[in-house]
Amino acid sequence: MQYPEALDYLYSRLPVFHRIGPKALKPGLGNTLRLCAAVGNPQDQFRSIHVAGTNGKGSTSHMLAAVYAAAGYRVGLYTSPHLKSFTERIRINGQPIAEEAVARFVTDHQATIEAVEPSFFEVTVAMAFDCFAREQVDLAIIEVGLGGRLDSTNVITPLTSVITNIGYDHTDILGDTLTQIAAEKAGIIKKGVPVVVSETQPETEPVFRETAALANAPITFADRLYVVQDRGIAEGHRLVAVTHPDGSAGTYRLDLLGQYQLRNLPAVLAAIAGLQATIPVPETALQTGLETVSSSTGLKGRFQILRRFPLVIADTAHNEAGLRVLFEMIDTYPRQTLRLVLGLVADKDRASVLAVLPPEGVYYFCQAQTPRALPSDRLQAEAALAGLTGDVFPDVDSALAAALAQSTPDDLVVITGSNYIIAELTDL
Repeated sequence: MQYPEALDYLYSRLPVFHRIGPKALKPGLGNTLRLCAAVGNPQDQFRSIHVAGTNGKGSTSHMLAAVYAAAGYRVGLYTSPHLKSFTERIRINGQPIAEEAVARFVTDHQATIEAVEPSFFEVTVAMAFDCFAREQVDLAIIEVGLGGRLDSTNVITPLTSVITNIGYDHTDILGDTLTQIAAEKAGIIKKGVPVVVSETQPETEPVFRETAALANAPITFADRLYVVQDRGIAEGHRLVAVTHPDGSAGTYRLDLLGQYQLRNLPAVLAAIAGLQATIPVPETALQTGLETVSSSTGLKGRFQILRRFPLVIADTAHNEAGLRVLFEMIDTYPRQTLRLVLGLVADKDRASVLAVLPPEGVYYFCQAQTPRALPSDRLQAEAALAGLTGDVFPDVDSALAAALAQSTPDDLVVITGSNYIIAELTDL
């Protein structure tokens, strides 16, 4: 079958989380293990770093991939969801998997897929692992899809594990306390495998320490080793001063402009330092990689500036913690009127999300073209109860067009609330 047929087959036959939500999940690792066994257990044929967390795991994964690629390694990167094309999920040194390779995998393993009856995500994981094994990558950066313990990616034994910020998201699946959520994320900790935790949080630290102790896994809390200070934005990069554990200091230029990247950077540095004896990275490659994450890995939607005058920023923040940090940064930007193009999915704790949004903003409520999307008129009604007012639009492009039509050059337009909203922007 050709690529369009293969993609249609995957979407139409298999349960897809980004379309139907939790009903698409198939708990346990059994299906993934069966799929991997059918394709020769590729998960055992490449070295990897496993990245979990609530917010920041995507940025962290891309930063790691960019740095190792800058150091001259052949680097696989598996992330989800995609924004524009399915092929974005599986990359080698920034290049998406070929459409022909996707079609070939589905064609070759159609009988196994129909026998196992996996989820869409389980198939994409097996496809990614098969690709990385075939292409003989030096290292693969594997981002967890959801949780960690039962996530399909958790069939790998990485060189190191990384756990980013823990916050409230997918509480119907992972638990409604930070302790419960942390326990699910901690499920990626493997026996004897070092783990790096990006942020020390009082509710989650005991969970990670206990899990690591039981697994005899060395644990590092990166924010206790690396002191980072924001030096602002200059020439299109965020400058971050870093004091290293040995007392040395330096400044890194990040092309990911979000101030929240300061929370992710210590884990990136700690993970790279921990593997220095195994996969060495010179300082010049570290600097180059951090300067070129977007261009070298294709990362989009992380405080991405789409235009100026008015300033338009797109960000995939989609839960309370992510949006809170986003708008803390937005508050530092001067503007005349703040205009927000907003869309949410229906299976979220929307009350907590709406509570952190700025009441002074002018809102343009829209919805993504997916069954999980919250209808824009319903979003408008719920937002009104939180003191947020605005008009309704059928999609993100029409909402953005209206915001721009009403803007002055000194206004600030923010597009956010859902990965799917950002993905449907025509000019991303």
